[in-house]
Amino acid sequence: MTNQTNDRAATPEEQKEQLEMTPQTALELQRLHLAVLIDIRQKFEIELQGEIAGASFLPLFHFKRVLGQTLTELEQEVLDEDVPDMRDIQHFLAMINSMHHAKDLILVCVCNSGHRSLNAARLLRLLGYEHSYSLAGGFLELDEFLEAQQKKQESEVLH
Repeated sequence: MTNQTNDRAATPEEQKEQLEMTPQTALELQRLHLAVLIDIRQKFEIELQGEIAGASFLPLFHFKRVLGQTLTELEQEVLDEDVPDMRDIQHFLAMINSMHHAKDLILVCVCNSGHRSLNAARLLRLLGYEHSYSLAGGFLELDEFLEAQQKKQESEVLH
C-alpha cells in the first residue's frame, strides 16, 4: 500500500488508521443505514458483555474456518466445532454479499478490544470487500461511548 501524498509505503500505524472507524462514526453510519456492524466476538463474550443493538453475529473463528484458514490450537479449542461444509460457506458469502454488494453497506467488524476486528477487516478487504472496517477499540470502546452518550442525555434532561 502506498501513501498518495508521496510514494513511500504506509507504516503499519497508517494502515491501521485506514482500517479503523470510531464508534461515533460507525453508529451514525448504522443509523443512516449505510453500514452494518458485524459482531465477531465469540458467543460466550456476548453472553458476558451483552449484544450490540442491530449487529449481525459472525464469530471470527468461524469466519476464518469457513474461509479455509488454519486456526491456532487455542482458537480450535474455543470454537470446538466440525469443519464447515459447503452450506456454511455459501451462507457466509451470501450474508456478506447481501450486506456489502446488494445493499452497498459498509462492513464494520467489532470484537472485544479492536484487535481481532482489524484482522477480520483485512481479511474481508483481501476477499474484495473494500468497504470493510474495524471498530476502533472494539466493544469496550463502543460501550464506553454509549454510556457517555446516555449520561449526557440524562444530564440534559435534568437541566
